[in-house]
Amino acid sequence: MLTLFRNLFSPPRHMILLLLATWIGLSLAEKRSERHGVSKEDINNLTYYGLIAFVVGGRLSFVLQNFPAFIKSPLGIISINPDIFDPLGGMAIAIITVFIYGQRRELRLWSTLDALTPFFAVLSIGIGLSHLAAGTAFGMETNVAWGIDLWNATRHPTQIYESVASLLVFGLVWLQRQNPRPGILFLTYTAFTAAAQLFIQAFRGDSILIFNGLRQGQIIAWVALAVIFVLFEYRLKEKT
Repeated sequence: MLTLFRNLFSPPRHMILLLLATWIGLSLAEKRSERHGVSKEDINNLTYYGLIAFVVGGRLSFVLQNFPAFIKSPLGIISINPDIFDPLGGMAIAIITVFIYGQRRELRLWSTLDALTPFFAVLSIGIGLSHLAAGTAFGMETNVAWGIDLWNATRHPTQIYESVASLLVFGLVWLQRQNPRPGILFLTYTAFTAAAQLFIQAFRGDSILIFNGLRQGQIIAWVALAVIFVLFEYRLKEKT
């Protein structure tokens, strides 16, 4: 019982970093939300409902995918073990939840994404730092002077690369003048983030290789960039 309470009230460092990034990102998004025609209340609700849906949906998705194991031990469903989680499933549920809320509140999609861009940008920094704290998303073995000792080897500090790149992207979108066309700010953020991943993934030591050695992360980044450029052209051609 003592161990349970210690785990509940002493979250790991990477979780604290993510919570801090969430709070800072939400605060910054609130400051500029109204310039995009979105109220602070809607920004708060979108973030709150989205995060709750992500956490609950990720756990339920994992449980459904491993249902036979949880039939034998149903209490495992409410375990505090963070490994019992499906990020993609959680993300899907969060997107659906946020979309439903936006539809009911009649929020404009592109304006809402612009309003949330500071939140996304700060959260990206937090994710990089949380990877560093947890030792995940680690780099390949290297002899460079700035390598870090991790998992019994000197490796590229890809977590630091990720954090620095995210910080630069945040600076670019935060200092960017407001574009009269909604969606341009969000697309700028996603384009720079995808481009940064092309560089970072080249040094990752845990990359998934497909198609005779191609890095899955880089392929996803290229596809994302292609989609973003199409959306850029679409938004620039639209009258409103």
